[in-house]
Amino acid sequence: MSESPKTEFELYVIDKVRERRMELGLSQDDIAIILNTTRGFIGQIESRKNSAKYNLNHLNILAAELNCSPKDFLPEKPI
Repeated sequence: MSESPKTEFELYVIDKVRERRMELGLSQDDIAIILNTTRGFIGQIESRKNSAKYNLNHLNILAAELNCSPKDFLPEKPI
């Protein structure tokens, strides 16, 4: 099995966004609408095999819309 094109840090952030999305019962489509992008792009982000990822602006927008802090998507300590 090939290694992910994403770092452990990036995967952590993506997993935290996915967890929050699922806690709130939101779909990838819902996140795409919030970020003004496509469901396919969100699918690429959540895929371990694709290099697409959230940027800091994405995290800021998601935090505002999902009623949390951008820090909630980041690890407490460096990875």
